[in-house]
Amino acid sequence: MFWVEIGKTTRRLRTWFFAVGLAGLALLPVILLLHDHNPSGGGPPFYEMIRHNGLFAGLTAVALIQPFFLPLGAALLSGETVATEASVGTLRYLLARPVGRRRLVGVKYGVVMTELAASVVWVMLLGLVAGGIAFGFGSLPTLSGSTIGVGAGALRLVGAALYVLAGIASVAAIGTFISTLTDSGPGATVATVSLAIASEVLDGLSSLRAIHPYLPTHGWLAWTDLFRSPVAWDAIERALILDASYTEVFLAAALAVFSRKDVAS
Repeated sequence: MFWVEIGKTTRRLRTWFFAVGLAGLALLPVILLLHDHNPSGGGPPFYEMIRHNGLFAGLTAVALIQPFFLPLGAALLSGETVATEASVGTLRYLLARPVGRRRLVGVKYGVVMTELAASVVWVMLLGLVAGGIAFGFGSLPTLSGSTIGVGAGALRLVGAALYVLAGIASVAAIGTFISTLTDSGPGATVATVSLAIASEVLDGLSSLRAIHPYLPTHGWLAWTDLFRSPVAWDAIERALILDASYTEVFLAAALAVFSRKDVAS
């Protein structure tokens, strides 16, 4: 079932358009820097650091897609998990096979996460290749002022990518849950991406700091603490616990709703 679902996604033209768009975003920082001959030009300090180490290009590429494009992809994929099958009339045929409803939801969610992981890997690899070719690799400066070797820096880049993926897992779980409530795939997608954006906006309002620790997107940028020496784990651990809680609660809710859902289409 897992590979059948993967195959269905890879045959959609939209999937390839999304991959090409992500590739453009991954290469954008390096292209802009290559055409900017002023080494002290504008832009965020982290962006400028790509000039000194191509490893930062992979990290910058992932950071570019994290606030909007990754939640959008998660909403598109998870919002269609059940709702689209119901809207086109194939859901009852899926359940006619000897497949449990809980297993169906679990596989659908697993496919979504696999595709999101592939997106993060694709973007990071393109950024690293482009950054390495354009600027080379070397010791990585940390936010603490010290430097770490290429191997240790690459390992922290992988850790940052995994952390970003853990954060988006909660959005995918919310989308899967909403998808079990409706027969409209676009409706589930819009609701999911709206919730993600609303959470990010609320997280930026200082007057609402009391609710910040409970927002699903709170702590998404804590991966920057991986680039301290030593690594500051406090914010990372709190964010991972929050991500796991949201993922567990909404996946459990999706399983509970779908197991009792009256499937008529």
